[in-house]
Amino acid sequence: MQFLIITGMSGAGKSLCVKYFEDIGFFCVDNLPPSLIPKFAEICLGQNKMEKIALIMDIRGGTMFLELFPALESLAAYGISYKILFLEASDNVLIQRFKETRRMHPLSPEGRISDGIQEERRKLQAVKEKSNYVIDTSNLTPRQLKQEIINLFVEGKPFSGLIISVTSFGFKYGVPIDCDLVFDVRFIPNPFYIDDLKLLTGMDKEVSDYVMSFHESRIFLSKLADMLDFLIPNYIKEGKNQLVIGIGCTGGKHRSVTIANRLFELLKAKNSSIILEHRDIEKDNRRLKNETS
Repeated sequence: MQFLIITGMSGAGKSLCVKYFEDIGFFCVDNLPPSLIPKFAEICLGQNKMEKIALIMDIRGGTMFLELFPALESLAAYGISYKILFLEASDNVLIQRFKETRRMHPLSPEGRISDGIQEERRKLQAVKEKSNYVIDTSNLTPRQLKQEIINLFVEGKPFSGLIISVTSFGFKYGVPIDCDLVFDVRFIPNPFYIDDLKLLTGMDKEVSDYVMSFHESRIFLSKLADMLDFLIPNYIKEGKNQLVIGIGCTGGKHRSVTIANRLFELLKAKNSSIILEHRDIEKDNRRLKNETS
């Protein structure tokens, strides 16, 4: 039986997370009082034979939340092991999310949101320290969060604590604001000026083969992979939760897409929590179609 406790900061994405766990077959219960965990476990082991269970428990439980660890310890009597997933986000992101939804923080219903966040961090510190997984959702899209859940709980990939996002983009549309590392591949000859390749993208073999036919492309990719092999373990050691790697060319359609795809494949072999995105891949095509229509 998979028995999972989902907890974390208010506004970090627990409600969204529950939907994804339901999609992958978990029976989810929101805001169950911790004192009822032993009884709930007994029911699960009875005729229902539930195999995958997720309990969402957080600061909304008030003083009852303090009973969490004694209640979880009682699961040993039923032969049930459990894991804890803790969802985190930066103060600025949490404040922005509360403002967008016009909700008050549960620990500061009449005060400042920032004060409630700090109080919640203090109260949840012990839970966070004992968590098996800590996912920082500050810069994750809903799709990225879903993929990370699939990586951990469907595919069973090991959790390093660092989520890596490789993102291709076009400089003329702006550098993604959440990038930690940005690499400019505009030194590679541009397929845009070849008629047969102009309307294709780096997802097409013809473009990918063209971009990688240059010695400079292969050397760059090799040196970039070597640098990341050095950086990633050190980021993990320092407790970094997310690493966003931006690969940019002019329009974000040919060269950056090709290099991002190749880098993703290299990193995927060594890192379990990795996500690939192509932010601007279709923008030039839409513009060209509008100009010719």
